[in-house]
Amino acid sequence: MFASFMIDQMDALMLARIQFAFVISFHIVFPAFSIGLASWLTVLEFRWLKTGDPIYAEVYKHWVKIFAVVFGLGVVSGVVMSYQFGTNWAVFSDKAGNVLGPLLAYEVLTAFFLEASFLGIMLFGWGRVSKRMHFASTAIVAVGTLISATWILSANSFMQTPQGFMIGADGLLYPTNWLEIIFNPSFPYRLAHMVTAAFLTTAFVIGGIGAYYLQSKKHQDHRQHGRVMLGMAMIMAIFVAPLQVLIGDGHGLNTLEHQPAKVAAMEGIWEDERGAALRLFAIPDQDNQTNKYEVSIPYVSGLILTHSLDGEVKGLKNWAVEDQPPVAIVFWAFRIMVGIGMLMVLVGLFSVYKYFKKQQFNPESKWFHRAWMFMTPMGFIAILAGWFVTETGRQPWTVYEVIRTSESMSPIAAQQVATTLIGFIVLYIFVFGAGSFYIIRLITQGPKPYEDPSEDTYYDHSVTEAQGRALSGDNAPQEKTKDKSDEHLDSPADDVDDGGLR
Repeated sequence: MFASFMIDQMDALMLARIQFAFVISFHIVFPAFSIGLASWLTVLEFRWLKTGDPIYAEVYKHWVKIFAVVFGLGVVSGVVMSYQFGTNWAVFSDKAGNVLGPLLAYEVLTAFFLEASFLGIMLFGWGRVSKRMHFASTAIVAVGTLISATWILSANSFMQTPQGFMIGADGLLYPTNWLEIIFNPSFPYRLAHMVTAAFLTTAFVIGGIGAYYLQSKKHQDHRQHGRVMLGMAMIMAIFVAPLQVLIGDGHGLNTLEHQPAKVAAMEGIWEDERGAALRLFAIPDQDNQTNKYEVSIPYVSGLILTHSLDGEVKGLKNWAVEDQPPVAIVFWAFRIMVGIGMLMVLVGLFSVYKYFKKQQFNPESKWFHRAWMFMTPMGFIAILAGWFVTETGRQPWTVYEVIRTSESMSPIAAQQVATTLIGFIVLYIFVFGAGSFYIIRLITQGPKPYEDPSEDTYYDHSVTEAQGRALSGDNAPQEKTKDKSDEHLDSPADDVDDGGLR
């Protein structure tokens, strides 16, 4: 019944677009989180090797379990998404495959294999390989996630700002300059913007959970870990959140140059304007090509977009209605993304204040910690909103001004698309619900005490302690001595190295 209702209301093209949007919305949060987590785990392990403080090892071993789940969910959802290129979007794959196919293949060859090769050591090599080798594996996985993001964003950026190709007599795209394809005009801005967003998203998740440990009465044993998490997250919020604003400004100027219709939709501008106003609130009415209930501030959008009070911004009426993106989605998604970015900057300023007051780890700083806890999921929402702006704002094109979305779909019936969409919804709720439940369970359990298994050597776990004494000729029972990690666990919370944020 539900499938019949969907078919009656929407055609196959709309259903295919919804299906792809649903799948990629689930997918994108996991690679973004894994990019940030892998880099943060590298920093954690480096701090442990440098300081010898086992608190870093405890936090690392706790979060590497979460990383494993996030990485796995990202791989699964990515495979499903790639299959849609051959099912719902076979025409697009045929036309653009000569350009996009190699880029995706490079991602697998240079990044995914690299990550997969060292992920096993990262997850299961603790105590089985040397500390330096384990750290190198963590760093290589982190580099692999960044390389993966580079190729994927290069492919996506080509769809936004295509260059370095020709259209053959058969209607297919053929590469003519791979450097121009890879380093297309929007690629550097999109790469910087996305990677920074991944770091900020991860920082606010970690900082929010650290604040939770500092406030929760059930996690008094984890307040040392909370200090490390929140302290390191504060550094990211203080320095990187403002940097993201500058990167976003550059990205906006680049979009204005190459995709002015998208910028007009983001700003809700219908007529050409000099000194364009910033629409704080409006309900875009695309049918009538106007805004309802508009609340605006004069000159602000023009100043931001052109860096001039009288700079001109083109309105949407310069494009035919069928060439305009869905304005309402782009308009509101952009405001959600920017609003959350401003909240991140404010929390960073709040963190600076608390740092100079020496109150950032004080359990009495409830409002400060609640602000961090509130921001825990906000990075994911901002990433989704940003991708809605990017992908919906490119419409009605799959490759901007080269291949239309309506020309990209496979010859498939709406009923088939609706059936698979329902199947995806049910399956994703079950699979990703289970994964999210497990991650939340790990977080509520908190880090466990760290026990250093031995020195920088390989370990043969097939040899028991008794067998070891027998082989060495020492049959006398050995008294277990207290190592540095045990001393640390008996020490007060104030002795913890929190990364310099005391």
